[in-house]
Amino acid sequence: MRKLIAIALFFPLGLLAAETGYRLDRSPHKPTDIVSLQSGAKLYVNYCLGCHGLQYMRYNRLADIGLAEAQIRDNLMFTGEKVGDTIGIPMRPKEAKQWFGVVPPDLSVVARSRGADWLYTYLRAFYRDPKTVTGWNNAVFANVAMPHALWTLQGARAFDPKTRAWTELTPGSLGAAGYDAAVRDLVNFLVYVGEPSALRRRNTGIVVLFVLGVLFVFTWLLKREYWRDVK
Repeated sequence: MRKLIAIALFFPLGLLAAETGYRLDRSPHKPTDIVSLQSGAKLYVNYCLGCHGLQYMRYNRLADIGLAEAQIRDNLMFTGEKVGDTIGIPMRPKEAKQWFGVVPPDLSVVARSRGADWLYTYLRAFYRDPKTVTGWNNAVFANVAMPHALWTLQGARAFDPKTRAWTELTPGSLGAAGYDAAVRDLVNFLVYVGEPSALRRRNTGIVVLFVLGVLFVFTWLLKREYWRDVK
């Protein structure tokens, strides 16, 4: 079931503190992994969409990642939207500002603006901090103004900013490896959303370059034939 209020993934990006210099891990996402993309879409709908929409993405575009219209409607749509609608949030901006102090940002292009490595590291860098209002902080962004949206999956951890040592406080439902895989899937989905046509354009570009290569060979042979008798 969609988490509406308490879960505020990436919220609010505009109010986060300066970068901490924490080393970013390389994101292992794979744009061609359809199963991963579908899993990421499910995670996004269940843990993020209560507060963060994708205003530049329509539900029916998820057919690109192998989902039939019936699957999209039955598994990813819960508030009476139409399949052709953009992926919006149920909260009104006025209510969001009243509850959170700022409207949660749309995440349509967050993977393009922040980068996959940043997202992958950020989602795995939350830790308990009793000094903050939410009780959470983040090693990538100091004094993050949001709770850990996926903490039930990862569990709670402690972090020492000086030594940069991590300590597990309570285990999550997925375990360390399982949680890393879930974050990979979520990042994979956000990367796809940021540029849905990227893979198709890349494949088209490869074909075009191959055709141009073949044409170059024929052009060179034709030129050699024309200039063969020229001294």
